[in-house]
Amino acid sequence: MTGATGFAVPPALEAHEPPEARGRARDGVRLLVGRRGTGEISHRAFRDLPSLLDPGDLLAVNTSATLPAAVRLDRIGVHFSTPVPGAGGRVWLVELRDLVGKSSRPYAGGTPGEWIPLPGGATLTLLGRRTGRLWEARLSTDVVPYLRRHGTPIRYGHVRRDWPTAAYQTAFARDRSAGSAEMPSAARPFTPALVTRLVARGVLFAPLTLHAGVAPPETREPPHAERYEVPVPTAALVDHVRSRGGRVIAVGTTVVRALETSVDAFGRVRASKGWTDHVVTPEGGVRAVDGLLTGLHEPRSSHLMIVTAIAGRPLAEAAYRAALDEGYLWHEFGDANLVLP
Repeated sequence: MTGATGFAVPPALEAHEPPEARGRARDGVRLLVGRRGTGEISHRAFRDLPSLLDPGDLLAVNTSATLPAAVRLDRIGVHFSTPVPGAGGRVWLVELRDLVGKSSRPYAGGTPGEWIPLPGGATLTLLGRRTGRLWEARLSTDVVPYLRRHGTPIRYGHVRRDWPTAAYQTAFARDRSAGSAEMPSAARPFTPALVTRLVARGVLFAPLTLHAGVAPPETREPPHAERYEVPVPTAALVDHVRSRGGRVIAVGTTVVRALETSVDAFGRVRASKGWTDHVVTPEGGVRAVDGLLTGLHEPRSSHLMIVTAIAGRPLAEAAYRAALDEGYLWHEFGDANLVLP
């Protein structure tokens, strides 16, 4: 490993299935803990989280549910990412994928105006390319109800078989009127019993919503505009905790993005909602969060930039070196990483 972004994930360290299929509970995954300032790194289980947090700490969590956002045909698949802002609920950004055995790869074909027949009698019309991999496309019916009938969760090659949508929902998922194309996976290890232990410890929870789009492993481009909402009680609680010297820990990079979008010129979090194209970088830093609970991310990804922005480059590099050396598992069904002040 040469720096926080210059490493490769060995295939042996890819999580191929949920931990439950490996004989572990959701909260039985490993937890790599890094502390800023001291640079200390320790190895724990996720269920040890209550002992790592202090009374009065705040965990900000994403309530977005995961959509079954992939629709498969014989040779290609369609991954529905996010609606196009201001274009109505039937025009979405989509990625076309070439189906290869049990895996897929980006599909380079397609022409503007082309229509693709989908299961259930629906038709997808390609309107034009937004990027090298994303199309603007119109579905002949409402997208979210259609996906709930005919879609399956997005799966990449490191996950070797399909799992039901329930395997991709977190304990905090509640906003099912829309949803995320890919699971807000940082919160997956939480169980109701663990949440109860954290509340009994005096740890606070604050909900917000960010509906995440597609983030395939082959791309390194920043995320596109995504819908989010930071409600009034959450904004007030974040500011209250920080004003009293408490720590705000974001559960996932989606939460960081939403909170950093909502910071005003005075460094206070304000209630807001809409679409965010804010990109968190190590150079820009963060102003709303003190720590991060997340998974282990691909090199050169926007997610890893957020980790580095919060942890600092030396700690991020040390943590990922330790994760590689100690055999931590990557991706949505893998182990977790906690960055503390």
